[in-house]
Parts: sequence; C-alpha cells; structure tokens
Amino acid sequence: MISVVIPVHNEEKNIEPLYAELVSALESLGEPFEIIYVNDGSTDGTGEVLRRLKSRDARVRVLEMDRNRGEAAALTAGFFHTRGEIVVSMDGDGQNDPAYIPEMVRKLREGGYKVVSGWRMKRKEPLLTRRIPSWIANRLIGLVTGVRVHDNGCSLKVYRAEVVKRVQIPHGFHRFIPAIFGVKNHEVAEVRIVDRPRRFGRSHYGLRRTFEVLRELLTIRFVQGDRTKKKRFLAVLFLLLFVLWFSCFFSLRSHLSKFWLFIPGLGLVAILGVIYRNFRRFERAQKEGVFVVRES
Repeated sequence: MISVVIPVHNEEKNIEPLYAELVSALESLGEPFEIIYVNDGSTDGTGEVLRRLKSRDARVRVLEMDRNRGEAAALTAGFFHTRGEIVVSMDGDGQNDPAYIPEMVRKLREGGYKVVSGWRMKRKEPLLTRRIPSWIANRLIGLVTGVRVHDNGCSLKVYRAEVVKRVQIPHGFHRFIPAIFGVKNHEVAEVRIVDRPRRFGRSHYGLRRTFEVLRELLTIRFVQGDRTKKKRFLAVLFLLLFVLWFSCFFSLRSHLSKFWLFIPGLGLVAILGVIYRNFRRFERAQKEGVFVVRES
C-alpha cells in the first residue's frame, strides 16, 4: 500500500483540484493507496471540504490536530498514522504536481533507496524572499549534515515507511528531512519536478524562515546519532570555553582588551545557548511527542 500524507492549513479551495490529480496519479500505479489529510488547525472551510471527500472516498482519511501546530507536527502525525510500506509527503497548496509520484515510487523501489526527493525546477516564487534564501540554506544543510539534497524545502518526497517513524519532528526540523531521519547521502535519490504556482490562497512562509533554518542548522549535528553523548559533549564544551574565557579575561590588564574579549565571549555563550535550548527541545519532543490528533 502507498500512503500519501498532506498537511493542510486554510487550503479549502486547493483541496478538491489536488485530490482529483492525486487520485489519477495513484490509480495509474494499480495498487492500493490511502490519502491522509492532516488538518492543522484550519479556520476556513478546509475541515468541511475534507469531511465531504472522506464521505465520498473510503481511501481518504482525515486527521484533526487539536490546534495549529505547524508543518513539522502535522507531518509527524501523518507519518505515525500511515499504513502503507511506502509513504509520500506533499503540500496541500497545489504547487507539488502529483503526476511525478509514480516515477518517484518506481525510483525508490528499483534503486533500493530509502528516500526520493523532489527537486523543483523553474520555481514560481519570489527571487529575493524565497529562491535565493532557499539556495543558500540547501547548500549549508548539505555541508553540515553530509546529505547533499538540492531542494530540502520541496515537500514532495517518497519514503520507505520505516524511515519516517523514527523521529518526532519538532517545529523547524522538518527542513532537514531526510537527514533528520538518519538517512545517508547514498540512500537518497532526486527527481526533477516542475514547480507550479499556487492556485488559491496565500503562502504561509516568508523570509523569517531563513533565520529559523540557521537556528536549527546550529543544532542538527547534535541531535543526530547518540544524543546522550552529544549532551555530555555540549556540557563539557561549555565548561571549557567558560574557563578559558574567564582565565583570559582576568589575566588581561587593559580595560580595552577586556572589552574586546568580552564581545566574542558573549557571542559564543549566546550560540551555545541556542544550541542547547534547541537540543533540549528536540529531546523533549521525542519523549512527549509533537502532536495531539484525532481521526474524524
């Protein structure tokens, strides 16, 4: 079975057209499938449209989040409720074309990969606020994680089911899929897809997203692998830097020298503080979960 997970927030006009395209693409594969919509606290008519779809098509499932928790939580909820051995994720705004799903599923199976990621061509988004920040972020993510995916921000991805149920994804960390799931670079393939303009509604993203990526980028290596060892390393690193800074600060006699030492010291403390806070947030998510959901 193939499971398709679609987080939606205030997408009432995009749901029906995308559903029709999705069913057409999935039926061409000739195997069972389910479509899981995760209603992430929508305030428009999204819930009503989803309930109508479910009443018409038994292959449609609707998960209702208790409130608007964001894309990371909605994706996690959908992933943990899937029944298929192959899981597809995609946006609900119509920009991801379902026609590429059969090709991506075949590539996953034939190549022995764990993830196949969409790589958007001819993106229909603003250059300065979306495309350039995205280009920079993708290069940085590849450099830091070692998983050199060209388009981490593309929601159209195909996974083996066991991969997506490894991690509860806290807010912001979904931008590091597939690295956040522990997938290695050679286990990921990419398929070039044509990006489409949003048909209805407005984007939920902005330039602020770039700063969130940089914040999570500082933490990503610490949450991969053995987190207990990484936690100890962070504590030891903080202690060593503090002792070094403290010793140097009080060994200097010049007030001006002390001032210039204080500035980078404060910066390092701030960076370590961000890393530690995000690390604790990630750990808490694994223990407590990131979603509260009911199936309607």
